[in-house]
Amino acid sequence: MLEPGKAVKVTIYLSEGTTHHGVPVYSRVLDFLFYRGVAGATVLKGIAGFGADHRMHSASLLEVSDHLPLKIEFIESPEKVQSLLGKLEEMCSSGLIELQETSVLLPVRESRAATPQPEHLRIQGAARMMRIYVCDDDRWHDKPLHHALVEALRANDIAGVTVYRSIASFSAHRPATRDKSATVMLCAIDTRDKLESVLPLVEQMAPTSLVVFSDVDVIKYACAAQPETAVAH
Repeated sequence: MLEPGKAVKVTIYLSEGTTHHGVPVYSRVLDFLFYRGVAGATVLKGIAGFGADHRMHSASLLEVSDHLPLKIEFIESPEKVQSLLGKLEEMCSSGLIELQETSVLLPVRESRAATPQPEHLRIQGAARMMRIYVCDDDRWHDKPLHHALVEALRANDIAGVTVYRSIASFSAHRPATRDKSATVMLCAIDTRDKLESVLPLVEQMAPTSLVVFSDVDVIKYACAAQPETAVAH
């Protein structure tokens, strides 16, 4: 939680059309900051500007450019900012990040607890599989719960997660059904420590869900281009 005293204001300058793994960078940055427990962040869109390419970009009623400047701002403690910079630099490699010392006089009193930033480790050999079972129509804040869980796991550097939707299901609380309120299963594979570290967040976001852990052996793991394959014990 942000406390009164010395802090750091972080300003990130981006181009609106910049993407990271196919997703707008500003969206990835907001997800990352949100699920790292940052007190708050704001995205501001410019109506005109130019950058390193020295080309002027502007928006009008006749033409809307996808290269307009964007600015993301947030304020956090110096220690928290230092823990975030590595990932921010990776996501905003084509942007500009500015740090400015500041002071907090009146902080926001309600804030989500911060989660330490784990290092991304290459998985080899023994690992863990986490399965999360939720209802298709469950929601968290203003979005489907399973979408929010995927974002939360990604923001916490879990190696990968896949969402499966059932075509028929039943549970202790519901009779067999084939309607739209089917069961959704999220499956994630990573090290034991990383999956257990996000379990409190999963329990907070999905308190009525079923969460199952299994030991697995990772036979093949590849980033981005190739899917991972795992065989359960």
